[in-house]
Amino acid sequence: MEKAIRNGTRGIVGNTEHREGPVARTIEEQTAKLPSDTFLWASVAAMAASLTLKIIGKNHTALFIGQWAAPFLLFGIYNKIVKVEGHDQEYSH
Repeated sequence: MEKAIRNGTRGIVGNTEHREGPVARTIEEQTAKLPSDTFLWASVAAMAASLTLKIIGKNHTALFIGQWAAPFLLFGIYNKIVKVEGHDQEYSH
């Protein structure tokens, strides 16, 4: 792999040997259109819904919905990485 200097630091040049497939590229293009806040608010909404369900006695449903918070946050991180780094991006500096 080649190295490049980007923003004053050394980094690995984009992965030239293994490219994303068409499905992953399409998903990245579509999710990159969403604001990063979307995933944060979805996570907060899942936690609030879970708490509400727990209070009204729907314990199993509360646990099910409550487990959505972490994946929403992970989707947000993935979304941010795609926006910042792009997919299969090569640096020519």
